[in-house]
Amino acid sequence: MTDAPSATTAVRTPTPPHAADTFGPTASELLGFVRRTAADADLIASLPLDPEGRTWIRLDGPGGSEAWIIGWPPGTGTGWHDHGGSRGAFAAAAGELTEQSLAAQLPTEGWKTLELADDVDRERRLSDGRGRAFGPHHVHQVLNTSSDTHAVSVHAYYPPLPLMRRYSRTGPVLRLEEVERPEVWA
Repeated sequence: MTDAPSATTAVRTPTPPHAADTFGPTASELLGFVRRTAADADLIASLPLDPEGRTWIRLDGPGGSEAWIIGWPPGTGTGWHDHGGSRGAFAAAAGELTEQSLAAQLPTEGWKTLELADDVDRERRLSDGRGRAFGPHHVHQVLNTSSDTHAVSVHAYYPPLPLMRRYSRTGPVLRLEEVERPEVWA
């Protein structure tokens, strides 16, 4: 009897073609949508802001994608997560967000703890109107590091998020903590 490995090492690998890549809007089209939506001042102003926690409004995105406007109080963030195989894009509509991401494709199952290679960490800052697209294997966390300014962003995913895997991280060690399903976000 063999057990599934409990620890693995993640290294930079090329991303293979993904079935979702052949249908629906491209990552570039999602990026165009989130940038246009982030520039819609009336729509962005319709998001209620809470000083304590993140707020959101769900939107219909292009070509069957789902989209969200998200409010980020100072000092809040998502924690490390992926998007369950969906590709996506997000853009800042107000304030500034910091994205920390991994330039590594993680195995989708069979592990709980993963040791990351030294060269996989990336960081970028996105201010008003700036955005980025990502593929189906993207793992990141998004943070509002401001101590006094609320941030707002627009996100789109295709296919609509089937799940999100949540991770914790200590140094180079990433641990799978939870798998969330869409009913949690409704």
